[in-house]
Amino acid sequence: MENAIQRLKDIITTANLWEQELVLKRDTYIKDANTIDTHLYFLEEGSVRVYFTEDAKEHIVYFGYKGSLVSAIDSFLTDTTSKLCIKTIKKTTVKVISKKQFLAFIQKEKEIVTLWQHVLSQLLVMQIDREKTLLLDAPTSRYQHVLDTHPMLFQKIPHRYIASYLRMTPETLSRIQKS
Repeated sequence: MENAIQRLKDIITTANLWEQELVLKRDTYIKDANTIDTHLYFLEEGSVRVYFTEDAKEHIVYFGYKGSLVSAIDSFLTDTTSKLCIKTIKKTTVKVISKKQFLAFIQKEKEIVTLWQHVLSQLLVMQIDREKTLLLDAPTSRYQHVLDTHPMLFQKIPHRYIASYLRMTPETLSRIQKS
């Protein structure tokens, strides 16, 4: 997956299509809830969390860190508002391309359309795997699954956010890690 995203980033860079490079402080919104955002963000440095809030509680959907492609994908695909927020966890540098620029570019090359379809397919498979894990697995199994599939997460993301992502309290995550 990361290889496909890196290839896509390299193609966009070679074509000189990045519209902006943003350097954002810690705890800065890239996208706030209930807004339309049809940009793709490639993280050069730093980390972000993509989440929605319900009843004043954050529900983390996924993380982005160096080498990640991040978007409020529902808004990107439908041009409608999204409840998703994208917020930096630490100082973060992102390259930005708009949907309009991106689609105009990929429509010129069948190979790039195929690469984009591969990226979207991989994202969908990863999301289904995450849903299955959250619905069927016990907290210890959820922790082990993330540790096995994304070990770098524990080096780049504060544990309180990982606990939210795993749908458990920070105390439960700490207990599981100690056992």
